[in-house]
Amino acid sequence: MKTIERIMIKLIIIQLLFLVVAQIVLHKWNVFPELKEITQYEGVTENNFSELLEAFNGNK
Repeated sequence: MKTIERIMIKLIIIQLLFLVVAQIVLHKWNVFPELKEITQYEGVTENNFSELLEAFNGNK
């Protein structure tokens, strides 16, 4: 059981490292510039918090 736990911990650490590297590559170095355009087109980067609150309060 100890060997399985060690293998799982190593896999988790490796996966975390790959996640961090992928985030740096995609977002900081602008390797995939279409990703930035898509997120702006879809409205992911906009601050829509007040509109969301208005929708929940029934003001819209």
